[in-house]
Amino acid sequence: MSQRIEEALERALSEVDAHGPPQVGHAIRYAVFPGGARVRPRLAGAVAEAIGGAHAPTVDAFGASLELLHCASLVHDDLPCFDDAATRRGKPSVHRIHGEPLALLAGDALIVLAFENLARFAAPSLCPSLVALLGRAAGAARGLVAGQAWESEPSIPIEAYHRAKTSSLFVAATQGGALAAGQPAEAWRSMGERLGDAYQVADDLFDACGDGDGKPAGQDAVHGRPNAVELWGAEGAVARLRERVAEAAAAVPECAGADGLRALVVHMAERLVPASLRQTAA
Repeated sequence: MSQRIEEALERALSEVDAHGPPQVGHAIRYAVFPGGARVRPRLAGAVAEAIGGAHAPTVDAFGASLELLHCASLVHDDLPCFDDAATRRGKPSVHRIHGEPLALLAGDALIVLAFENLARFAAPSLCPSLVALLGRAAGAARGLVAGQAWESEPSIPIEAYHRAKTSSLFVAATQGGALAAGQPAEAWRSMGERLGDAYQVADDLFDACGDGDGKPAGQDAVHGRPNAVELWGAEGAVARLRERVAEAAAAVPECAGADGLRALVVHMAERLVPASLRQTAA
């Protein structure tokens, strides 16, 4: 699956590489490669495989589009007007290498490219529902834009904030995997919400504990944002993370590969607890 994701991302960027202005193309490529764990496209693919009968080119296209949206959110999150982060994924952030104007354009381009990619490579019969799903995940009501925008509000409701900032793409991953396999999406919402909540708590733990993977720690405290560790303490946050992972596994709807998918959810989540806290709340 990992190779298929990378190949789908290369296809998505092919038009930019061939015809776009070189500097923004370099900034876009820098934002996407090398990537992180590709958790969201892997999750979409795992759901489609567990259900069976998925249209593989559509699964790959949708997974790549999810990752493009995720990369866009990271580029924008790191900009000086938000976190002004110096590093991301263990290397200098996009604006530190390519400058703020190109970083802004690269983030915008990645959002547009996510939808263009679906239009080019997804099965025509599945494309409208997947585009709508992707739009909700990116949007200003409950999606990525809302997640970023909550940080500008005088009061931040942590559940709505986390649901938009992180869970939105996890819900899109589980529901999109189901749609690509020809199944109704709604039954897969709960799994995505709980897994997204677990990943956000993990992100808060890494931010508070300072042993995250290649990005600055302490950003929530600096910017006055709610953090699970601040609310519940380190032990409470770890307990909540593990609780949400167990709930996500239990929320997997019955299907041919349900048992394997539940095991995969637990396996993927093992890396979420910072090493210094892995004995906490065990």
